Amino acid sequence: MKLDRITINPACMNGQPCIRNLRLTVRRVIELLATYSNREELYQEFPELEDEDIQQVLIYASTRESHCYN
Repeated sequence: MKLDRITINPACMNGQPCIRNLRLTVRRVIELLATYSNREELYQEFPELEDEDIQQVLIYASTRESHCYN
């Protein structure tokens, strides 16, 4: 799967991986997923997030995590 919603731009959020060039980092989305047990509440609070964003964040994070062990 192509992770086309994960963007890295040195001029945005100090180059941290973000969602679609928004000021919403991958790390922040993971924190939000841990905080909001109900996705509907999450989407109400952050209406710019979409299902595809969350799917790609989780894939990206799991891929990065696996690199730590190699």
